[in-house]
Amino acid sequence: MTRVRKMELPPEPHPWGTPLPGVREPDIDFDPKHYVCQRAQHPFKIDGRLDKLFWEVAPWSEDFVDIEGEHKPKPTKRTRFKMLWDDNYLYIGAELEEDQIWATLTERDSELYFENDFEIFIDPDGDTQNYYELEINALNTIWDLLLPRPYRDGGCRINAWDMRGIQTAVHVKGEVNNPYADNRGWSLEVAMPLSALKECARDGRPPSVGDVWRLNFLRVNWQLKVVDGRYEKAIGPKTGKPLPECNWTWSPMGIVNMHYPELWGYLLFADGSTQFILHPDEQAKWELRRLFYRQRNYKWEHGHFCSDFELLKGKGKWTITPHLEATTSLFQAYVVSQDGKYSINIREDGRVWEEYRG
Repeated sequence: MTRVRKMELPPEPHPWGTPLPGVREPDIDFDPKHYVCQRAQHPFKIDGRLDKLFWEVAPWSEDFVDIEGEHKPKPTKRTRFKMLWDDNYLYIGAELEEDQIWATLTERDSELYFENDFEIFIDPDGDTQNYYELEINALNTIWDLLLPRPYRDGGCRINAWDMRGIQTAVHVKGEVNNPYADNRGWSLEVAMPLSALKECARDGRPPSVGDVWRLNFLRVNWQLKVVDGRYEKAIGPKTGKPLPECNWTWSPMGIVNMHYPELWGYLLFADGSTQFILHPDEQAKWELRRLFYRQRNYKWEHGHFCSDFELLKGKGKWTITPHLEATTSLFQAYVVSQDGKYSINIREDGRVWEEYRG
């Protein structure tokens, strides 16, 4: 969710009829990470532990990095995850190194990012809209929500939405909220029902072998101090406010904002030895997204969208020459897929979709 240090976002919900502001273009090359998710081979018994037979077939992800990528130092504490799937669930296990295990919020749907937490973001059909977010803390408190579109695009969160049938568990290596314990970290397990996730998937169906979804993970870690035997946020001496939190993620975003779904990693559903190969149309989608950023900024400055690609492209390498139409309040751009069978489209609300050309 929106946090301290995030780029300024419109109110939630954005007032109807008022223009959306410009958007920041992430300072990053397009190179999302990927994870090949194998089918589970053993029964699942949830307890928050990852040192059991169920997880042996699942490879570890890369260690998390700073959300802004190579521009920032590497995290001081290790974070990584594993994933598996079967006909009923998407399973996620994560391991977080931590010598200050801190969590106080116990009510479901609390805004957990104000404390240390682990967050999961999933966009099943990859259109950058209608995606899921789940946050969990070391007390196994969860916040699950649905976002029709990113905040930058005028979206608002549907906080009353609950993922029916979700299972979560946490295992703590140490003691929560005890600075004097032998604290080494905590791990978590999540079983997300595919019956819920399929609602925002392509054709409204659960995944099959070979399907690709978009997802990412975030770890929020605040700078703490110990006062009278308790953890408190460290305060900046000049500002009198809490020091900024650390944001560590699997696939870096190039911006301190997770709600750029076009930059999330790729999840490939597999059943056996499989190699992930990035489809060349994904580069075209990314360049259409860059065009979207510039259209939004152009409208914010000039009061209308632009129909001239040459005015928008500026510096940098482009491999596409999109068909572009624009009015004062609307625009649509598209390119033809590599195989010539589809048009890949983007419009003013940020949605990306494909249409069969016949």
